[in-house]
Amino acid sequence: MKITITTLLLFFCLLGFAQDSIDLDYYLPQNITYDDNIPKPADIIGHEVGEWHVTHDKLMFYMQTLAEKSNRISIENRGSSFEGRPILLLTITSPKNHNNLEQIRAQHIALTDNGNTATPIENMPIIVYQGFSIHGNEASGANAGLAYAYYLAAAQGPEIDELLDNLVILMDPSYNPDGLQRFAYWANTNRSINLNSDNNEREYHEVWPGGRTNHYWFDMNRDWLPVQLPESRARIETFHKWLPNILTDHHEMVTNSTFFFQPGVPTRVHPLTPAMNQELTAQIGSYHAKALNKIGSLYYSEERYDDYYYGKGSTFPDVNGGIGILFEQASSRGHIQETENGILTFPFAIRNQFTTALSTIEAAKNMRVKILSYQQEFYRNMRTEASKSRTKAIVFGDSKDAAKAWHLAEILKRQKINFHELSADVTLRSKSYKKGHSYVVPMNQKNHRLIKSMFEKRTTFTDSLFYDISAWTFPLAFNVDYAEIESLTNAGPQITDFKPLTGSVSQQSGYAYLFEWHEYYTPRALNQILSKGLRAKVAKSPFTLENKTYDYGTIMIPVQNQVLNSNDLHIFLKEVAEDSKILITGVNTGLSQGIDLGSNDFDPVKKQKVALVVGSGIRPYDAGEIWHLFDTRYNMKITKIDKEYLNSVDLSSYTDIIIPRSSGKISNDKTVAKKLNDWVKAGGTLIGYGNMANWFSKHELMSLKFRKDTLEARDISFEQKSDFIGAQVTGGAIFEAEQDRSHPINFGYKNDKVSLFRNTNVYIEPDKDSYNNPIQYTSQPLQSGYISKENLELIKGSVPFKVQKLGKGRVVLFTDNTNFRAFWYGTNKFLMNAIFFGKIM
Repeated sequence: MKITITTLLLFFCLLGFAQDSIDLDYYLPQNITYDDNIPKPADIIGHEVGEWHVTHDKLMFYMQTLAEKSNRISIENRGSSFEGRPILLLTITSPKNHNNLEQIRAQHIALTDNGNTATPIENMPIIVYQGFSIHGNEASGANAGLAYAYYLAAAQGPEIDELLDNLVILMDPSYNPDGLQRFAYWANTNRSINLNSDNNEREYHEVWPGGRTNHYWFDMNRDWLPVQLPESRARIETFHKWLPNILTDHHEMVTNSTFFFQPGVPTRVHPLTPAMNQELTAQIGSYHAKALNKIGSLYYSEERYDDYYYGKGSTFPDVNGGIGILFEQASSRGHIQETENGILTFPFAIRNQFTTALSTIEAAKNMRVKILSYQQEFYRNMRTEASKSRTKAIVFGDSKDAAKAWHLAEILKRQKINFHELSADVTLRSKSYKKGHSYVVPMNQKNHRLIKSMFEKRTTFTDSLFYDISAWTFPLAFNVDYAEIESLTNAGPQITDFKPLTGSVSQQSGYAYLFEWHEYYTPRALNQILSKGLRAKVAKSPFTLENKTYDYGTIMIPVQNQVLNSNDLHIFLKEVAEDSKILITGVNTGLSQGIDLGSNDFDPVKKQKVALVVGSGIRPYDAGEIWHLFDTRYNMKITKIDKEYLNSVDLSSYTDIIIPRSSGKISNDKTVAKKLNDWVKAGGTLIGYGNMANWFSKHELMSLKFRKDTLEARDISFEQKSDFIGAQVTGGAIFEAEQDRSHPINFGYKNDKVSLFRNTNVYIEPDKDSYNNPIQYTSQPLQSGYISKENLELIKGSVPFKVQKLGKGRVVLFTDNTNFRAFWYGTNKFLMNAIFFGKIM
């Protein structure tokens, strides 16, 4: 029957006004009987699905109850979120399969290991991983999970029996426990008895930073590949344990939309993704279309969203032999809202998510053999491709920094990629690789393409628009040396027992202790030392002492005139070295080749008290990355000051204030600008990122000269306008810059070039004096990713860093994100250098 738009709009309106009377039957398939012994959601959580936003604790209690009552469901807790909430996984299948679950899993993995199995594909269950609401304020997914889990536990009849015999469903009821809880609190505390669909209602306007992110304000749907967060690490372990054939990721989008399911834009698929992956995605999509047609829901596909960045839940499976599927439901953001498609209710959004969760498993059941065969063929092709690869291995490491290389290897371990020790120190292509600081990754592995996706550099594309970043080359992100090699000559034993790094003090000294600034965790060590009240100094020049060469930025702790005696100082520094995984060297003389330890080229370093400006207008991702860096990596306190009350704060006790990139203008308030200006002149260090350059310049905190494009739209139709503008966006690419290693901003960097992540179009002219350009983009800066030709010309020779003196203080600017998504280890030290050494810049 043809459904008209008018009919649909009337349906939406009636649905909105009838919300209070909706019960579970609104979601469930009809003409099916349900087991009375299985409790309904309302029996446990105290309200109907969609009546209120389910909090994570109630969601957890219901899932635990189902596991107790149903022999189709088992449950496990895979760890805790940052706020201590359990990261649950439900395994849902027939009782018969539950009795043989480990055998089923082993047979499934065997299919990907060697392509052969004792069980024919025709008799194997298909594995489907279904996850909900990785963005906490996109809550219809997690709420749909209540009804979905009930259906799988309680539905009766031969159809559900057949389905569960042929499927193992791994259900992740909340990808983001902390964000879901935060948003449920907001929506529920602002809910009225008389639901109000007015878009201006407070319920639909969360306070900053909103419930989208996790505790540290990360978008967890960008962490499937780098796996830096506890929630991600739990689900990646599950993913590789099972290698699911289908993984679904239930999201929400803008309110004035309908429903999206993949495939996405055909030209925006990563080249390493097989064409058959997209064909199968489209075939599965036909099941979603049929199901949504049945309930009269509008939808679209092959628009807007893409399959490029492998760090997203809907794309990560595509490079691992599975099929990732993104669902995007128009969001009510609360309980009921007016939209251009009529009244949108929370229950309606939930029903669409529920419906496509069901259509996914229907497709999986009917396409089971075809999809299992695809996975088998994917890994067979990987083995063939790997055996023919000219590159036999990749070696990476940093001869001065074991920790960065170790953390990159840690990601490989989490992604089940094998790696080896370096057999001996070696120099390759003028770069030195040190045993114990370097690793060798053979290319002839099970998932050859996953390795390629992490290490390759790509600068040519079929499309100029990207939904997310266009580059994520891991060795560039970690700022480690790496090379492709054509043999395994340099490979030592495979590392199977991947042990944490250790630190030590070489000997007790009665004179001084030294450590170079190269190691990743040196800021953590220095902060511990200064927090203890100890004196420390930083070397502004290299020197050689007792047959060891020390670089720019070496830290010296004298033994005399300290708050600890010689013995206690040695004991304390041993604790610091062990905690920060660094080597501290005890020396017995101050006489060196180069500057002596008593030289004026050693400047004192003071304890820092740092504030971070947050709040409306500030990008929560950027702010969260900085908070996370201080709090979890360097164990440093940082005070978050909301810009709403910044005017009333006495700033005099703070040594450094950081203002992250803003999504709009941080403030046009001249009072705030004057307050910061006076504070800097009194001796503070103000650090800004990205488009704060414009604010600094406008309020005369810095003198900057910007490069602007003169691009004009010629022969561009109105239809092409969006693509034309979008092609000028630098959404996330990697660029090479030259470094003056003698400048304090570059202390701890051993090479004269560094890779920077850029997702802005702020271009600054270099200073006429070269010593004021300690970081400057090269003449051929693009290393990996997309940038328009026009912007590529603007970035050449521009500077991503500026520091200017203002009174007794300093104003520091980074145009690029030095802390991107917690895995850009290679540039974290820039911010730490600005914090600790800003006074000598």
